Amino acid sequence: MAAGNIDEVVDGLAEVVRDARRDGDRIGYFAALYRQVTVEVRTAIHQGQFDDGARMDRFDTYFGNRYFEAYDAWRRDRSGPRCWREAFGLLDDSDTVIVQHLLLGVNAHINLDLAVAAARTCPGASIHTLRRDFLLINDILGRVVLEVQDSIDALSPLLSLLDRIGARTDERILDFSIRRSRQEAWHDAVLLAGQTEEEQAETIERLDIRAAVLARLIARPGGLVRPALELIHATESDDVPAVVAHLDRAMERPAARRSTDD
Repeated sequence: MAAGNIDEVVDGLAEVVRDARRDGDRIGYFAALYRQVTVEVRTAIHQGQFDDGARMDRFDTYFGNRYFEAYDAWRRDRSGPRCWREAFGLLDDSDTVIVQHLLLGVNAHINLDLAVAAARTCPGASIHTLRRDFLLINDILGRVVLEVQDSIDALSPLLSLLDRIGARTDERILDFSIRRSRQEAWHDAVLLAGQTEEEQAETIERLDIRAAVLARLIARPGGLVRPALELIHATESDDVPAVVAHLDRAMERPAARRSTDD
């Protein structure tokens, strides 16, 4: 699939989510998170929050198509970027917890795709005009992460308990990781924007290798993290369609709670 604008990105992600719910496919976990981020970005465009809304539409479309290209390549013949192959390769692993699947998608999309999409949107010196809008998305990501974290808590009781004991430490770590990754992605975007096609190919290859290494660390962590994940896995829901549906409604719940409070 290929999107021509941000509306088609949202529609394409919604289709992935629908198929995942029907088939019980864990690919819907990250797709549900990503769909909600994209809806929030689209809302911000319509509200005039970005310096250049039309440019952000193009940027988000390039970004979304990077995901669709990886998705289609994996479905076709298990090909595509290394980091996405690492993420998709664990979809049938029932021992991988929900948070791991989300982080694997976030890792590939931010640590590889984001810089590529930014450089394509604003090649050459024009990349610097994108900086404010690029960084503004951090706030959107942070808001979605907060609500999706609440959804995960409902699906994973032990993670919810750790949340309360740790004063939402895991959420702050996730938010910080996303922000730091986006900061690195910005530097990579500036680099790519000033390179020739041959140089870009080499840089993209390097970024893919780095993201693939990070994916392996997320998938198979060492130390005390592994037994902690095993405990979390033992308590969280294994109903994949229900998990996908729950995650896909994460951003609807704040409005519902505000309505109830009123």
